[in-house]
Amino acid sequence: MTTRAGFIALIGEPNAGKSTLLNRMVGAKVSIVTHKVQTTRARIRGVAMEGDSQLVFVDTPGLFRPRRRLDRAMVAAAWGGASDADIVVLLIEAHRGITEGVETILDGLQDIGQGRTVALAINKIDRVKSEALLRLAKDLNDRYPFAETFMISAEKGYGVDDMRKWLAARLPESPWLYPEDQIADLPMRMIAAEMTREKLTLRLHQELPYQLTVETENWEERKDGTARIDQVIYVARDGHKGILLGHKGETIKAVSQAARAELEDFLGRKVHLFLQVKVRPNWLDEAERYTEMGLDFSDGN
Repeated sequence: MTTRAGFIALIGEPNAGKSTLLNRMVGAKVSIVTHKVQTTRARIRGVAMEGDSQLVFVDTPGLFRPRRRLDRAMVAAAWGGASDADIVVLLIEAHRGITEGVETILDGLQDIGQGRTVALAINKIDRVKSEALLRLAKDLNDRYPFAETFMISAEKGYGVDDMRKWLAARLPESPWLYPEDQIADLPMRMIAAEMTREKLTLRLHQELPYQLTVETENWEERKDGTARIDQVIYVARDGHKGILLGHKGETIKAVSQAARAELEDFLGRKVHLFLQVKVRPNWLDEAERYTEMGLDFSDGN
């Protein structure tokens, strides 16, 4: 049996649907999905099987114009993920078309796309008419020589199976890189932290989510088969702590319940989740916090 395996980087603007596509490809929720932009910080990998091929997806942070250290580290991680991959897939939102951000990404592809298979996936196709779709596909292919163009809806699953088959056939011949039943190479501690951060992002509608990070401080496997998980939420200011806790602790309680339910569903067993909020004014400038998120601190310079 000839097996294939390789890395596929999903790149695009924030909110283009990369996390949704990754979760659809893998068949499990390994990358957090929210309506907020810039929620994916680390290069989360999901592993999918297609026939005799193992597809390892790198879900990169959205590419955008960086303003601060964390932004710069995220953008560096995105391009780093693309330049390390066997295949790159550029995801574009059909209804937004060629934005200034997409123009920037197309320029970047000229540098990292040489000698690499680059495919185009136009997402959210149910939002525009077919004539506009065809015109957009032509305009994009005029700008860059994509190996293939896919019309998909990551949310509804349209076109995703065809795309996965195409990707599987173009990976290099190789032994599988992960055990067949392993869906993500992120340690469970980081996946757990991401799940809690997703719930915080959904619950809080201020700018606060970009000023916080979640770390799994302790993970204890208990004799009765349950797990005790202790997490710390770091915020930059005292005022943020109050917002996070909410009136009589209602906000943090709701976040904890939602995160625990999702963790239990993901792990298939009972979980005891304990959240603590700590103020660390300079966490955005601490190398240790970046390492926890799978980012390179030096990339933020």
